[in-house]
Amino acid sequence: MAAGDGVRLLPLTATRPKVMLPVAGKPMLHHLLLEAKKAGVTEAVIVVRYQKEMIASYFRAKEKELGMRLTFVEQGPENGTAAAILAAEKEISDTFLVLAGDTVTDSGVIKQVLKGHKGRITIGVKKVANPHLYGVVELSGDTISLFEEKSQHPKSDLANLSIYCMDASVFSEIRTIPKSARGEYEIVSLFLGAKAVVVDGFWMDIAHPWDLLTANEFLLERMEARTESVENSTIKGKLVMEPGSRIINSYVEGISYIGANTIIGPNAYLRGVNAIGADCEIGESTTVKNSVLFDGIKAKHLSYIGDSVVGEGVNFGSGTQLANYRFDGSTINVQTERGWANTGRSKFGAVIGDGVRFGVLSCTMPGKLIGEGSWISSGVVVNKNVPPRSRVYVKQELRFAKEETE
Repeated sequence: MAAGDGVRLLPLTATRPKVMLPVAGKPMLHHLLLEAKKAGVTEAVIVVRYQKEMIASYFRAKEKELGMRLTFVEQGPENGTAAAILAAEKEISDTFLVLAGDTVTDSGVIKQVLKGHKGRITIGVKKVANPHLYGVVELSGDTISLFEEKSQHPKSDLANLSIYCMDASVFSEIRTIPKSARGEYEIVSLFLGAKAVVVDGFWMDIAHPWDLLTANEFLLERMEARTESVENSTIKGKLVMEPGSRIINSYVEGISYIGANTIIGPNAYLRGVNAIGADCEIGESTTVKNSVLFDGIKAKHLSYIGDSVVGEGVNFGSGTQLANYRFDGSTINVQTERGWANTGRSKFGAVIGDGVRFGVLSCTMPGKLIGEGSWISSGVVVNKNVPPRSRVYVKQELRFAKEETE
């Protein structure tokens, strides 16, 4: 299921579908398909709608690399999981697996659901620490006796993972589902009496931009190291470098993914877990810490990019600083399109849309969102969210006093 537009992931999804958000060097859907392949899946039907051409174009080019037969179908105007699944009906005649394209997991989790499948529907569930953020189930044995969606006082800590194994006969049931109170066709109405498999292993829903940082760490820890050109640099940790990338006279600690033709240095500092996209330039005295940078980032002089997610083609003027820590040490809240959200992180910088330009000596306060195409003028302190395509200036008054003489 890859049709969603990802409102909670703005401004990053203003210019791409959420399943195409890059993490550890590839779109999250690419990672998910790789794990499905490891679990034994050889054919995938990808349900698209929002910016469908971007998804289809990318994955048609990757079909051979993935080793899977891919088919693309478009979800109509109806919303909801049931509508997404029904869009694929003509391509399916046997038992099938459903995966939400905006999740990151490993093949072991998928295998557990496939192995445990019995009956018409089997659902993967997992114990979570924050069940109020998810749809949760109660079980009678291995059968679902209750399902509730994002209750503030959930009766269970078993979250629905949006990993389903279904018999093809379920399509006739889906067609009878009425619209929910939210105006969507939701598959959860078929869950009562279905089998649940309680899984262990990594799984997360990419709901907010800061989730990309957690997913990036999980994925990079599992990737094999590979090195390209490293000149006169200190490396304490693991590098995953793509062809044409270079590290020059720099210091790297932790785990860093370096995209194709990206240049790090001279005299740059990478620390923590970072993914830096293709065709980037991270230069003189610039620090990147625990961040995900998309392609084409320029941060050549004296910048600090900490615990942030930076969209494609962003330019950092000399001395740009992305602050990532509150003086009181509290977790950082972000004002999103759907209200305030707690990141759960004591350190979190900024989320920056594509094509943003920063003037020299500008900075952002923790947890700010900067819309795509905006310009932040020299000396500006961004202390509130910036709408898309804005021009942000600071008014400065210069005063001159004559030198007093005796």
